[in-house]
Amino acid sequence: MEYEDFINAVATRAKVSTDQAATLSQATLETLADRISAGQAENLAYQLPGGLDDCLRNPLPRSAEHATSFGLDEFVRRVADRPAVDRTLAAAGVGAVLTTLREAVSRDQFEDAMAQLPKEFQQVIEPVGAGGGQRRG
Repeated sequence: MEYEDFINAVATRAKVSTDQAATLSQATLETLADRISAGQAENLAYQLPGGLDDCLRNPLPRSAEHATSFGLDEFVRRVADRPAVDRTLAAAGVGAVLTTLREAVSRDQFEDAMAQLPKEFQQVIEPVGAGGGQRRG
């Protein structure tokens, strides 16, 4: 998936402009990198286009491989607290970005990343086929 395709898919799902979608994508991927292991974040980054991959490679400083544990509400709050993010769009943006991420990376990598998150994250991800996108795998 190309950068523009990813951003356009997020914009469509979240019903926001492409500029807002780009900001939400960056904020969500950076927060995801804080939440999952560094190795898993790197595996996802490897499959994303330039402009998005670095969001997963450069999280806030943390100890080696260990992720910070927090749930969905805290995840959305952290996205909303990032610079330039419209707080009212954060929840929809998180769901749109995670759904688009599922389409952009292999099934195994996405499932491995989701396995590191509480089950409540599944509630914000559209069912397969709901958005009309293609899923690699």
